[in-house]
Amino acid sequence: MTPTYAEVERALLGRWPESRLEPSLDRIAALCRLLGDPQHAYPVIHLTGTNGKTSTSRMIDALLRALDLRTGRFTSPHLQSMTERICLDGEPLSESLFVDAFADVAAYAQIVDDSAAHPLSYFEMITTMAFAAFADAPVDAAVIEVGMGGSWDATNVADGQVAVITPIGVDHERYLGDRPEVIAVEKSGIIKPGSHVVVAQQEDAVMDVLMRRAVDVGAIALREGVDFGVNHRTTAVGGQQIDLQGVAAAYSDIFLPLHGAHQAHNAAYALAAVEAFTGSKELDPDLVRAAFAQVTSPGRLEVVRRSPTVLLDAAHNPHGAHATVEAVRDAFTFSPLIGVVGMMADKDVEEVLRIFEPVMAEIVCTQSSTPRAMPAAELAEIAEDIFGAERVIVADRLDDALEQAVAMADSAEGNEDAMGSGGVLVAGSVVTAGEARVLFGGKPQ
Repeated sequence: MTPTYAEVERALLGRWPESRLEPSLDRIAALCRLLGDPQHAYPVIHLTGTNGKTSTSRMIDALLRALDLRTGRFTSPHLQSMTERICLDGEPLSESLFVDAFADVAAYAQIVDDSAAHPLSYFEMITTMAFAAFADAPVDAAVIEVGMGGSWDATNVADGQVAVITPIGVDHERYLGDRPEVIAVEKSGIIKPGSHVVVAQQEDAVMDVLMRRAVDVGAIALREGVDFGVNHRTTAVGGQQIDLQGVAAAYSDIFLPLHGAHQAHNAAYALAAVEAFTGSKELDPDLVRAAFAQVTSPGRLEVVRRSPTVLLDAAHNPHGAHATVEAVRDAFTFSPLIGVVGMMADKDVEEVLRIFEPVMAEIVCTQSSTPRAMPAAELAEIAEDIFGAERVIVADRLDDALEQAVAMADSAEGNEDAMGSGGVLVAGSVVTAGEARVLFGGKPQ
């Protein structure tokens, strides 16, 4: 009997979680072999980095579809629904297709579970489901984002024709290391022999690691600031206007409906990746403009309400928090800005709060529903040392936190220095942003 979507969710969540790792590709390689190695049925653009992967993936997807290519896109984590992780032609799988993808893999997964020292993890299962769904479609190209790291990530059983490495900072240090150049060694593992690798600007030590890997495997490196980049950007209503230097040509007058300089850089990575994928040929500038104009990136400085404005952002590490703060300063003039922050206990909570403090007049500390969430009261204790107790409010429930923050932004009560309209920034984790998005009526994208 065909399982329901809820039953598939439970079955996947009953496996090892994404936060539990056992560095081996043996299990997913065995599962893929049983399925006929679907990950080799189409060319792949493979992405890693600390932040910006999902937004860049969505931009690459949009550019490929503008070229009339059928696309598959695999990203993680999801904001609202597991189905968001596996997209065909820019749209998440329907729940029925997601169930079908699970059913296609489940029987073979049992064989691997029975023969391996450890059962397949949740991430290994859903990665294989994506590979199989893309082969079944079939797609002309797959855009694949790593879950964590690179070399030992389940997605690395695929061989990227193009690898994209967004800026590397420190995150998941318990698993990947506590210095960017150490983390870069793991992430460089997605650079495959004979491929092109699109590399964002990096710290010198990180760039050295990546270039050594490219030379070792005979990959062609395309570097931001040397081979491609952002020529110009200016804020615009609803986003920004950008001029990009691609690998093959310059492209001007592009409207990108996303906020922040980091998104302009993400657009440059995406453009370079697609140029490399198509043979480093100049793309039709009108197609490039049309593709970027339709890009969305839910939960990335996404406006979900007006009067007062509420922004959702998935920033959850210092590198991402810096980008968020700079983007808010660049694109908005909220006074006051009220923060609603919920974070995972295993993140660099203190440093993220220090980065948020200069732009947030007050902070409402809350928590999401995941067991990994730091309790709101514990988060508030840390926040009081940084913001001062008078600027910190505790609301255990996210819906209460949002209600309080909206009221505070609307009234500007207690903010006599307010110069304009207030706003709310919800940040701290992908789960917090996703649950807030549900509360504001957002649909999976």
